[in-house]
This record gives sequence, C-alpha cells and structure tokens, in this order.
Amino acid sequence: MSKTYRIGQIVPSSNVTMETEIPAIFRARETILPERFTFHSSRMRMKKVTKEELEAMDAMSLKCALELSDAQVDVMGYACLVAIMSMGRGYHCVSEVNLHQQTILNDSPTPIVTSAGALINGLKILGAKKVAMITPYMRPLTNMVVDYIEHQGINVVDSIALEIPDNLEVAAQNPDNLLEIYKRLDLTGVDVIVASACVQMPSLAAIDRLEQKAGLPVTSAAICTTFEMMRKLDISTKSPIGGTLLSGKY
Repeated sequence: MSKTYRIGQIVPSSNVTMETEIPAIFRARETILPERFTFHSSRMRMKKVTKEELEAMDAMSLKCALELSDAQVDVMGYACLVAIMSMGRGYHCVSEVNLHQQTILNDSPTPIVTSAGALINGLKILGAKKVAMITPYMRPLTNMVVDYIEHQGINVVDSIALEIPDNLEVAAQNPDNLLEIYKRLDLTGVDVIVASACVQMPSLAAIDRLEQKAGLPVTSAAICTTFEMMRKLDISTKSPIGGTLLSGKY
C-alpha cells in the first residue's frame, strides 16, 4: 500500500495558481513513484498586490494554519512569497515559527514551508551565487524581493518587473510568454533563472522548455515550494516536470 499524504496550503483569496501548479507537480510525481497526495487549502483575503494589502493578509495566516491543522495535514505551505518578503528581511524564519506554533497549540504539530523561504533554499541547493529573475510585481515590490534575496547571500544580477497590480490579472498571464520575456534579462555570470518569483504567476508549463533554451537551470517559487514540501515529508524530491531542482539530483 502506498502512503497518501495531505498537502495543506495557506493561499491568498485571489490566488488560483498554487492550487494548480503544486498539485500538477505532485500528480506528475505519482506517475513514477508510489506515494499519493490530496490537497487542502485555507484562504486569506487579498485582491491587489500592495504592501498594505499584503500586511493585512499576512495577519490572517495564523487563522489559516489553525484551520488546516484541524484537517491534520502532513505539511503546510504558505503560498505568497511577496507577502513574506514585504514584511522585512528574513521574515520567512519568523513566519515559519509562528505558523508552526499555531499547529502545536492545536495538538497537531505540522512542518511549515513558506514560498519565500523555499525559494531561498531552492536557489542555495542549486548552488546559485548569481540569479536573474522575472516578477509580475510593481517595481518597488520587485526591488524589495531583490533586496530580500540579496540579504540571504544571493546576488540578483538582473530583474524584470512586469508591473501587474491586479492579482487575478497576474494569474491570467500565459506561461509561454516567458520564453520571450527571459531574453530581456542580462544573464552574464548567472547560475539560475527564477522564471517566476511569484506563486500566482503561472510558469510551470514553460520551465523545462526554458531550461533547454537558456542552457541554465530555471526554477520558480512554486517549484521550490513543492521541492521543500517533499523534503519535509521525507520523500524523494523528484518529478518528471519542474526543471533541474526536481530532477532527482538533489
């Protein structure tokens, strides 16, 4: 009998991508490995990607952690990278402790993954010293993300801000566009391309093709979050889709 794991996600109310891309990676994994997965979400309100809305939304994450721990999920992912990064350098460490504490108080201690922390960890596992990045955010939020990543010891050589404030419009972006957008990045000395530093901007469908075109490892916040969830579940970090990080090498 293969084990079935419950994957919990704390999701911005207007986010529709995390509940498609993360399950897609796990479902692809099911075609090659025995473990099975079910998916469960709790939502926090957010429509416009502004610092004010992100801060208000982050305050709701503790309630979501409590709700998901009622379902006794096996791992919990906080699916909003910029909400964490806009709270200040290194905040993913604070958030992970606070969310874990909620699950302990509910007698259901659960491993926590934040997409912000997962992106940092994923880049470090890939050996990235220098990265180039595409985000859908307004430029000031993109600069905040760049600063956050650089504070973690990774140099962001170049970044593209698509400047889309409406979160549903972010979700409506065609991932195939990334195959052209990436050409505007300065890739001098770059080790890894972050094709979507946002878990709402779809990129999964383009990642493997983008790796072939760019000749570099390409990852995203969603892929790094899934990788980190697999690590927390102590299962093989491998899927037929999702680029180099999920190739089984790491």
